[in-house]
Amino acid sequence: QVQLVESGGGLVQPGGSLRLSCAAANYTLADYAVGWFRQVPGKEREGIAAISSGDESTHYRDSVRGRFTISRDPAKRKVYLQMNSLKPEDTAVYYCAARPPVATLRAEMYDYWGQGTQVTVSS
Repeated sequence: QVQLVESGGGLVQPGGSLRLSCAAANYTLADYAVGWFRQVPGKEREGIAAISSGDESTHYRDSVRGRFTISRDPAKRKVYLQMNSLKPEDTAVYYCAARPPVATLRAEMYDYWGQGTQVTVSS
C-alpha cells in the first residue's frame, strides 16, 4: 500500500509562487507515475499535471501549462509541483496520486491518493 502525503500548501497573493511536495511515507515512487489534481467544492476533481516513471514524460492541463512544473527528486521519493504566477482561480485543495507506471490526467486511473493540501490565492 502506497501512502502519499502532500505538503507545501498555504495562502499566497496573486502572482506569487508555491511548491507542493508529494512524498511516499513507506515506499519509493520510482516505479509509479504521479499526478497532481485539484478540487473545489461542487466541482469535479481535475488533473493538472502528471509525470511518468521511466522516461519521466509530463502532461499538463492547458490552464496551468507554462506556469506549473512537475518534477521528481533524484532519490525518486518525492514529486514536486512548482506553481508560479498563481491566480485566484487556482484556489483549491490539491491532491497527489500514484499509479504504475504511465502518467495520465484522468483521476479514475489512479490507485493511491494523499489527503490533500489547501492552496488559497488571494490578496
